[in-house]
Amino acid sequence: MSRSFFPEANQWKRRDVLRTLFFTAGAVGSASWLVGCGGSDSTAAAPTPGIGDVPDGEELPEIVDELLGRFADIGPLQDADIHGVRSPQGFATRIVAINGELPQPEGMDASAPQTGGIGNQPWHIFPDGGGVVPRENGGWIYISNSEVPGAGTLGFTFPELAGLSTAIEEFTPGLAQVGTLVFDPDGTIVDSYTILSGTTFNCAGCVTPWNTWLSCEEFPNGQVWECDPYQPGEGLARPTLGFFSHEAIAIDPGERMLYLTEDMPDGRFYRWIPDPSDWPEGSDRAALQSGRLQVLAVRGEGVDAALDAPQAIEWLDVQNPHEPQHENRLPASTVFDGGEGVWFFKGIVYFATKGDDRIWAVDTLSQTIEVIYDRATAVAPNDILSGVDNLFVTTQGDILVAEDGGDMQVVVILPDGTLKPLLQIVGQDASEVAGIAFSPDGRRMYFTSDRGGRNGVGGFTNGLGMVYELILPNDL
Repeated sequence: MSRSFFPEANQWKRRDVLRTLFFTAGAVGSASWLVGCGGSDSTAAAPTPGIGDVPDGEELPEIVDELLGRFADIGPLQDADIHGVRSPQGFATRIVAINGELPQPEGMDASAPQTGGIGNQPWHIFPDGGGVVPRENGGWIYISNSEVPGAGTLGFTFPELAGLSTAIEEFTPGLAQVGTLVFDPDGTIVDSYTILSGTTFNCAGCVTPWNTWLSCEEFPNGQVWECDPYQPGEGLARPTLGFFSHEAIAIDPGERMLYLTEDMPDGRFYRWIPDPSDWPEGSDRAALQSGRLQVLAVRGEGVDAALDAPQAIEWLDVQNPHEPQHENRLPASTVFDGGEGVWFFKGIVYFATKGDDRIWAVDTLSQTIEVIYDRATAVAPNDILSGVDNLFVTTQGDILVAEDGGDMQVVVILPDGTLKPLLQIVGQDASEVAGIAFSPDGRRMYFTSDRGGRNGVGGFTNGLGMVYELILPNDL
């Protein structure tokens, strides 16, 4: 089961949680840095509260102890290193995978491809969402989606063609996959293998509290696939989680619910409630075979008012849950323009929407929603974040946001609302940053350049994808 790694002494005032930009977004997951989709230290499910209500008998904590953030004292970005990455003084990088090449035990040579290598095949193209699971020997496994488009992707690019592209997709196997890099405790790469193939446009996903990987297909009839990261194999489709342009997932193991984003201009925000037999109380995991798919509707004064204050929400059962949701929209549900990363912590679900460059916070206890970062109204110097995409939260309350385009940065939102760049990839402006995950000890951070690659003369430029490792200073 997932457990919180947040200091037990901290107490929380829920109103401050929402009003201070990620103030409480702390530790999540089955290890302090591992789970890319959130966690909870609650242990028992509770009835779903009504619109805007606090459940009977529930007392909200009154005290918030200020968090400083792990990255509060980092300095400005230095010049780009030999790998084309700018980072603060004291940080270092290595490249651990490049498309079309076999991974190397000590990482990839910056000057040119190397002969030999490890694994069952060269590294996949377009590496996108990623996560980490621990190994019994103290090592870890980095998991990476391959965002290769297919026939169904035509409906993602041109929504009016979604019906046609979905039909074609049924008869054309996808070319996407999910690959892994297996690390020993000292960071040596010892293996690489595939855990899913034959899918389409696998974007982000989620490491579950029971250490499987949920991989999301991002096209109008896409599904979620559950994979075992500890051995080569193929994943299992989980149709109960719906058919839509899946982006990412967050899990609340205490309340036994999943939250899902949809990356379409007219996308929605979903939650999945398992049937009692699918995830019994006290069970370590969900079977992910039967449950209710619901869609969010903003009530109160509406979405625009959520820029200034929390608004009540309601959850509606979707129409025809086993059919593509773009064909079964509920008029009463709320549109979210391009849903991206999502994270759960202590009753708050954070998610990003790229169409309007916003970060949202859903309070699952009071059943409200609020915008807590809005690029259009951000004021300098805190207006450096654009193209919001993948999210990751550290144990000290830093929010790491990867940019899809923008300035090709990973930007940190500190607990006090200050924004700082953690890194920047240069010379790859046609790419995006994704796949943020940490080694179990938090000393190494992984991230991808979805469309980066070698330039043929000992450097890096736009290409078919690569995976980086950021090595953090010992005193951080």
